[in-house]
Amino acid sequence: MATSASVPDVLRADVETLWDYHDMHHTVRPAGVGIGLGSHDLGVATHAADLYLRGLFPLIVFTGANAPTTVSRFPRGEAVHYKEHAVERGVPDGVVLVEPRATNTGENFTYTRDLLAQHGITITSAVLISRPYQQRRAYATCKKIWPEIEVTCASLPLSLDDYVENIGDVDRVINMLVGDTQRITEYAKKGFAVEQPYPDEARAAFERLVDAGYTSRLI
Repeated sequence: MATSASVPDVLRADVETLWDYHDMHHTVRPAGVGIGLGSHDLGVATHAADLYLRGLFPLIVFTGANAPTTVSRFPRGEAVHYKEHAVERGVPDGVVLVEPRATNTGENFTYTRDLLAQHGITITSAVLISRPYQQRRAYATCKKIWPEIEVTCASLPLSLDDYVENIGDVDRVINMLVGDTQRITEYAKKGFAVEQPYPDEARAAFERLVDAGYTSRLI
């Protein structure tokens, strides 16, 4: 497996195939709320702030507790740190709600919906802001849990190479891409998400990367 901070040439075509598959290629439209999904990636909060400042939505909800991989970086919880980062970038404190309990994508949307209801806020549309390779899973999960709202997906606009350089660990990025690809089909089978297209080229790329040893994020 790769150990450098760049995608090896022998794997590049397959990694790029999965990278493109998870990008929903949505044009972000104005919406009632921006929902930033917690993770290790502070770029989620950066992009949520940028979209707010461009006037795409009047309210942000950051949702996420901690995972073993994020507790050292975000000791007060992912959503709390995301809010602090957004405020530092110029977002008014009063337009950001924090949902600090969610530990998976389903809970992100369930708890966010509950939080908005508690505040008497009704929405018909949302922008889902996530890591680039989480877009498709976020979309499929939200449409299962919250089908009545219209959603578009967004991520900090980075190329695969720029994202790998930003994370600094190509193995981690490839393993996460492989894991999220498996979750698209498996979570639909379990009723956690709606079904998504799964083109032959994405399936073949997934299988080759599994065969190459990228299995640490498989279910």
